[in-house]
Amino acid sequence: MRYGFTTGSCAAAAAKAACYMLLTGKRKHDITIITPKKIEFKASITDINISEKCVSCSVIKDGGDDPDVTTGAHITASVTYLDEKSGHKCYNKKNGFPQVIIDGGDGVGRVTKPGLDQPVGNAAINHVPRQMIEEEVKKVMKLCDCTDDLYVEISVAEGRELAKKTFNPRLGIVGGISILGTSGIVEPMSSKALLDTIMVELKQKKALGFDIAAVSPGNYGLDFMKAHYGYDLDKSVKCSNFIGDTIDMAKQLGFSSMLLTGHVGKLIKVSGGIMNTHSKEADCRMELLSAAALRALYKTALNQNIHHGNADFMECEKQFKAVSQVLEAVTTEEGIRILREAGMQEITMDEVINKIMFYLRKRAGDNLRIECIMYSNDFGLLAQSAGARELLERLL
Repeated sequence: MRYGFTTGSCAAAAAKAACYMLLTGKRKHDITIITPKKIEFKASITDINISEKCVSCSVIKDGGDDPDVTTGAHITASVTYLDEKSGHKCYNKKNGFPQVIIDGGDGVGRVTKPGLDQPVGNAAINHVPRQMIEEEVKKVMKLCDCTDDLYVEISVAEGRELAKKTFNPRLGIVGGISILGTSGIVEPMSSKALLDTIMVELKQKKALGFDIAAVSPGNYGLDFMKAHYGYDLDKSVKCSNFIGDTIDMAKQLGFSSMLLTGHVGKLIKVSGGIMNTHSKEADCRMELLSAAALRALYKTALNQNIHHGNADFMECEKQFKAVSQVLEAVTTEEGIRILREAGMQEITMDEVINKIMFYLRKRAGDNLRIECIMYSNDFGLLAQSAGARELLERLL
C-alpha cells in the first residue's frame, strides 16, 4: 500500500519553498525535505504568490492509501520579513540571533482547551511539525546568509469545512484542522491514528480534572442515553473498536474509574473476551448471544427444578427454538426481539453482562474500577453492572 505525507510535512515543505523564493527572488516549483522517518519528500509547489517582503505557496496534501479527510487540501505557507517596525505581536528577537516565528492562519484550528499538544491560545500546529518548519526554514536562511527574523504563517483554504469531519470540534480546537504528524509520513493504517486520538481525548479529560473516564464505542444510542439517563453520550471518549486498548490507556493515565456504555452489537463481543470489536478481528455476535441464552435457560431450569410435564416441555421447546433462531439472526437487535418474544430477554442479558464484566475487570486489573451499561436501539436498556448508575451520576 502507498504511504502519504502528513500535513506537518506539507507545511514544512511549503514553508521551505516560500522562504527560498523570498530570500533568492527565484521561483521554486518543487522542493525536497527529509521527514523525521528519514524518508525523502519531494513536494510539488503550487499557488505561488511573490511580493517584496512576503511569499506564499502551497503543497497539496496526499495521504496515500490511508483514508484521510485532509487529502487534497492546500497546505499554504506564507513567509514574511519580521522587524520591529512590522508591529507583529509575535516579534521576539532573542539573543541577537534571527528567529523563525510560526503561527496559524485561516483554516488552521486554535486550541481552546487544555491537555493537547499545544497550550490554550496557540495555533493547532503540533510540536513536531513546528520543529520541521523551523529546521527547514533555517536551512534556507543559513544558505542565503539571512540574519532577519522571519514570520511563517500556515493556512489551509479548506480547513474550516474539513475540521467538521475531524475530532477537532470535540477536542476544543476551533476554526480549522490541525497540522499534525510525528513521523512525517502517513502510513496506510488508520488504526494508529484512531488510537492516538483516543489517547489525546483521555489526556484532555484528565487535564480537565476528570477522574472517571466515560467511554463509548460511538454515538450509537445517543437519544437513548439522553432520554433514559439525561446523559449526553457525545461527552464520552469515543473508543471505536478499541475497548481493550482504551482500558489500558485509562489505567496508564491514572483514572480511578471507567464507565463503558455501548450498544449490544459491540458489547456482546466483549462477553467472549474480544477486546477489539472490529468485524475483521471477530464477528461471533450471534454465537455469543445464543450461547448466553442457552446458559441462562439451563440455569433457570436447574433453579426451578423443572419436571417434564406437558406444559413445561412445550415451554422448553419454545425457548430452545428461540435459541436456534437467535443463532440464525443477522443482527443483535433481531436476536433481542426473538429472546424478548420467548420471555428470555432478562435472563439472557443478566448472563451477558456478567460475562462482559468478567472480561472487563480481568483487563482492567486492580487499579481501575470499571462499570458498564448496555442498550439496544429498539428495546432500550438491556443490562447494567451493579455500580454503573452510581458512576454515571457522578459524571452528570
